[in-house]
Formats: sequence, C-alpha cells, structure tokens
Amino acid sequence: MLQLNPPLPMDTPKGPALAHFLIDYGPEHDLCWVCFQDETGECWTWRNREIRAPKNITMGRRTSDHRPKPDLRVAAE
Repeated sequence: MLQLNPPLPMDTPKGPALAHFLIDYGPEHDLCWVCFQDETGECWTWRNREIRAPKNITMGRRTSDHRPKPDLRVAAE
C-alpha cells in the first residue's frame, strides 16, 4: 500500500474524487485506488480499469471522453 502525497484527482464511476492510497496486490491483479468522492466524501476503492485521469489541457487531455477510439483501418479491410 502506498500513500499518495499529494492525493491525485480521478474521474470515477461515482464522479470526481481524490485518490489517497494505491494498493498493489501483485503482477496478476489490478491496482486498486482508494478514493474519497468529492460530492459525498464516501470512500471507495476502484480498480485501474474503472477510473481515468481528469481533463487536463496542460497534459493534453482535452476531452472528458477517455474511451479508446475505434481503429477504422480494421473496419475497412
């Protein structure tokens, strides 16, 4: 378990949150992010695949849609 200092902002399935801890169970498991939700203060643990970094223009993340874009080259074949 690693305490994040400073906490990291995250987009979670329940809305924006701050990640305070990171749990690593080993190479065959997802990382688990312990987050406190901005709106409710609830503490939730999210798997790596469930969360995203928030919009950040400076870092080149300009949209809130973080889903991978389909590879149109494959569809054209």
